[in-house]
Amino acid sequence: MPFVTLNSVTLHYRYRPGAGVPVVFLNSLGTDLRIWDAVIARLGADVPLLCLDKRGHGLSDDAPVTMSLLVEDVSALMNHLGLRHAVICGVSVGGMIAQGLAAAWPDLVAGLVLCCTGTRIGDAEGWNARIETVRRDGIAVMAEAILERWFSTRFRRTQTAALAGYRNMLTRTPAAGYAGVCAAIRDTDFTEQSARLSLPTRCLAGAEDLATPPDLVAALAETIPGASIEILDGCGHLPCIETPEVVARSIRDMREALT
Repeated sequence: MPFVTLNSVTLHYRYRPGAGVPVVFLNSLGTDLRIWDAVIARLGADVPLLCLDKRGHGLSDDAPVTMSLLVEDVSALMNHLGLRHAVICGVSVGGMIAQGLAAAWPDLVAGLVLCCTGTRIGDAEGWNARIETVRRDGIAVMAEAILERWFSTRFRRTQTAALAGYRNMLTRTPAAGYAGVCAAIRDTDFTEQSARLSLPTRCLAGAEDLATPPDLVAALAETIPGASIEILDGCGHLPCIETPEVVARSIRDMREALT
């Protein structure tokens, strides 16, 4: 398990060198880098890959959190590993971080695959209520409601063991890290910034996503010039888990187009 200290925070990451355009994966709120395993398994063994636990999640340090710091962590790690011109694949807040990275560090980003995300997600009232609940009562009291937003009805009914595992991943996230990322999302609106992006962008929306519904992702695709969108039937908020082949195909197609 590799670790590195950058920007005064120790990050846990997974890196596989390879040939051609690298792929960087950025996680959602309340998850760690393992959510990409099924996507990675569907990519070629020679594809260079990087995934990481953002600050306050997984095995990375708890630390102060802002969207700028989350973006800087990714740029610092990519620079540390010598990665340039990558496809950045992010889900939810990971997709917001990807947008921020493309705007601030265009030499690091050749294309974007943005899953179930937006230029702005939710509103201050909703995020403040969630932050207050997490700080007062912990994550577990919200777990069932969050899982309903994460996964399709079919997944929740048929994949009970997996659902229990993802509940564990969620509830074992440090409360401070979870609340910190909630605040970072609350305070971020990339609408004007992302409208100035100029790079290949593929947006994926889950038809049953209750966290970032398809109309929010469609608005993102309309904001970024030239972006395309695909709506995934029977999928919730985490297509990397429910429809990994679609995510892998989007990455393969973008890498091929960039070669």
